[in-house]
Amino acid sequence: MLIIPVKEGESIDKALKKFKKKFERTGTMRQLRKRQSFTKPSVSRRKEMIRAAYKLQIQTEAE
Repeated sequence: MLIIPVKEGESIDKALKKFKKKFERTGTMRQLRKRQSFTKPSVSRRKEMIRAAYKLQIQTEAE
C-alpha cells in the first residue's frame, strides 16, 4: 500500500503527481501487464537470441 504524506496547504495536484511517480517506481502496472499473458520459456529464449543477433549485427556494421 502506498502512503503519500500530504503537507497542510499542499495542492491535490502535487500530491497526485507524487502518488503517480511512486506508483510507477514500484512497477505494479508492469507486473500486472506481464501476468496477463504467459509466454513459454522457449519463446522468450528465442526472442533473446534474435535480439542478441540484431545487436551484434548493428555493432559490426558500426565498426
